[in-house]
Amino acid sequence: MNSWDVIIAGAGIIGVSLALKLQAHGAKVLLLDRSGPGREASWAAAGMLAAADPETPVQLREIAFASARMFPEYVRQLEIESGLSVDFRRHGTIAFLKSPQPPQHYKKLSLEDVVRLEPSLQSAGHNAFFVEEDSVDPRLLMQAALAVAQNRGIEIRTAAVQEFRALGQDVEAVTNAAPNKERLVAHKAVNCQGSWAGAPVRPRKGQMLYVQPAQAVLNHVVRAPEVYIVPRSSGKILIGATVEDAGFDKTVEPTVIQNLLNLAAKYIPGLASAQIIESWAGLRPGTPDDLPILGAAEIPGVFLATGHFRNGILLAPVTAAIMSALVMGRPAPFDLASCSPGRWQQEGSVQRASSVKE
Repeated sequence: MNSWDVIIAGAGIIGVSLALKLQAHGAKVLLLDRSGPGREASWAAAGMLAAADPETPVQLREIAFASARMFPEYVRQLEIESGLSVDFRRHGTIAFLKSPQPPQHYKKLSLEDVVRLEPSLQSAGHNAFFVEEDSVDPRLLMQAALAVAQNRGIEIRTAAVQEFRALGQDVEAVTNAAPNKERLVAHKAVNCQGSWAGAPVRPRKGQMLYVQPAQAVLNHVVRAPEVYIVPRSSGKILIGATVEDAGFDKTVEPTVIQNLLNLAAKYIPGLASAQIIESWAGLRPGTPDDLPILGAAEIPGVFLATGHFRNGILLAPVTAAIMSALVMGRPAPFDLASCSPGRWQQEGSVQRASSVKE
């Protein structure tokens, strides 16, 4: 029977980043993913690295800012090893807020400042601020991370883990592989299955779109109360996104997409005539308190790294650092009390690492 040091269930950016970190420390890692690596929340994300977003829970700020600081080196290593660009942009964000008071790390902008920074941009009556934030193209990031994993010889399989079980000093992962359920054995295992990790994690649907303006209309990321607008170096512009409790439904609704485009055109009128080249819906893994679940599960040898909600891309490098330390038996480099799996111990299915079914 094949065995590994670590089985990671979920090959999104969290799972792949953790696999790379563990492999760099000498671990033999198996990555499993229910629908193919990087095809769920990581593929669907916007890629704003918004550690200073006022909506980021206070308890998450320390690791969010730490991860933002890690990102340049994280990207550099991925680009070097893969030979691919991930479109890491460091132009900052213009945020339109209803409040006149700048949140921490935000700088107030006058209307003249806005026009100077972005001639095509209108404030739509909101207060304008600048914040030093980066962005990345999540699809290119995922592509680079997977290329590095493959170059390093990390095994990746398409299979959904339905359950983890203790097996002596090891862990058994039960998958849905046909024709019979497959049982894989490792010393440790990590549940990184995102929206499929189990309760209390639940999917939070987000619909968004890409447009291709005839000419460049935006350099900075724009965040407004009802929409965000993210430029890519290719000239495409991402517009997003809804937050919906719709279960595992990923239906794209044309009226919702058109409404998002109309909202974006309030701030950049030139987008009103831009061609929609793609629209999609993704499922963010949400938790009741909007904080991730990071730490050891009830089953010996099983760990949890899920529930990252809007911040999965941003938190990938810091989650890899945290979880690799825990898996290797070292203390976590941050206080994880607010992200402890035990805060929902009584609800528990995510503790038992059972995958939910659609």
